[in-house]
Amino acid sequence: MLPLARQHSARPIGPAAHITASSRVLVLERGSRAGVTATEAGRSFQARVDIVNLRQIRYFSYPARARGPLNELLHVNSSRRYLLISPCRDEAQYLRRTLDSVAAQSVQPAAWVVVDDGSTDGTSAILEEYARRLPYLRVARRTDRGRRQVGPGVIEAFYAGLNTVRLEDFEYLCKLDMDLDLPVPYFELLMQRMESDPRVGTTSGKPWFVHPQSGTLVPEICGDEMSVGMTKFYRVACFQEIGGFVRQVMWDGIDCHRARMLGWIAESIDNERLRFVHLRPAGASQKGIWTGRLRHGFGQYFMGTSPLYHLAVVIYRLPTYPVLLGSIAMLWGYLRSWLKGLPRYDDLEFRRFLRSYQHDCLRIGKRAATARTNAERAQLWHGSHPVPMDRSD
Repeated sequence: MLPLARQHSARPIGPAAHITASSRVLVLERGSRAGVTATEAGRSFQARVDIVNLRQIRYFSYPARARGPLNELLHVNSSRRYLLISPCRDEAQYLRRTLDSVAAQSVQPAAWVVVDDGSTDGTSAILEEYARRLPYLRVARRTDRGRRQVGPGVIEAFYAGLNTVRLEDFEYLCKLDMDLDLPVPYFELLMQRMESDPRVGTTSGKPWFVHPQSGTLVPEICGDEMSVGMTKFYRVACFQEIGGFVRQVMWDGIDCHRARMLGWIAESIDNERLRFVHLRPAGASQKGIWTGRLRHGFGQYFMGTSPLYHLAVVIYRLPTYPVLLGSIAMLWGYLRSWLKGLPRYDDLEFRRFLRSYQHDCLRIGKRAATARTNAERAQLWHGSHPVPMDRSD
């Protein structure tokens, strides 16, 4: 039984702060790491990070409160078999944090396949250790190709893991990165959200990361209309209908837009209980942030993003880390791809839908454009997903 050390009215948020379904914070300290406390101001807060060395487990009281879609849970379905697929390569630095946070989940996965994509550090040994402890964890190994390959390489590894199971045996599927620290009720709350609305096809929480200069915990930029790439949580039916993931950069954008085009709802939820820590910020390529942002620019070009919309995004991100440099790289990545005449995602109907949606975002704002698109596509979804009649009488 976990020891109850003390109760406190503070709100610790961060790598060690996990908010449980009973509205208490479970803080798991695993050796030397970041301990975080935070004060909230409206929808945003800053967390001062101090490096500490704690070897105990503590509970803190947390006032029961929820915001956004989690306030609207209608019922809970008893079928909660979810599958995790985790491609990874050379993740020894962060691996234990992710493994421990999944092991601590309030609802355990039915199966978890971790694909060791040719790791050359201590990843393999760590995975073997945890595979002996976690009955649902299986490790699939791939031959070392000599380098980390994001985009298509990640999705190839994902499918190498997915092909070892029968997807039809599960209700939910999650592509999970191995550089995350998740709150204890993370997957339970995502399943509750999906059970409350059958149109929600993919969802996630919001990622935060420790700013390398200020040392504060800050949110990554990600729209509410997209589930985030590091924890793509899917209803299996939706995943199958969109045809799975495209084996190219921007796979994690194409999937959400295609789901929306088919009438599903794609989202990420800005709720305190679903905030998780991304130990390697998005766009921080193994070759540096410049390379990561260049790749992002190419991905937007490949997906079919409107040039005007991409320019607006580049301008919007100017003040975010890395200031100016990141935006320049994103713009050049897009322009360079256009000048070279590189191929684009080969689905004209999808690209037309995407640009129409993006232009609506520029005209009326992303929130309103998403709501309108979801409303317009509702009939399409209901036409192919009839709700069973209640015959209880």
